[in-house]
Amino acid sequence: MQEEFIELREPTPLLHSKKCRAISLLLRLFLQYGAATATLSAWYFYDFFIALPTLVLAFILMGIIRSKLRNSVIPPSQREYQYNDKEIADWFSAKELCYETHESL
Repeated sequence: MQEEFIELREPTPLLHSKKCRAISLLLRLFLQYGAATATLSAWYFYDFFIALPTLVLAFILMGIIRSKLRNSVIPPSQREYQYNDKEIADWFSAKELCYETHESL
């Protein structure tokens, strides 16, 4: 059996400030429930037959957004791993939005 493993070079960053954790939580909720929110809004404001294509379109758009966020912040050597929405939001918040340095701890 071939035993080639991808070595984990950088762990998922930990967010220390409340502001960064809140941003990560909002991004995570957007990634998880954005398609459902758009679909329910279309159903409420328009019609069921408008909500069905909205669901398909929102599902495709959320997949594109999730993929762009994932590929913009996760190191290229680690892109073979599977990441859930929480990890993608943590990576994006830590790398792009919150520049925390905790060298003094």
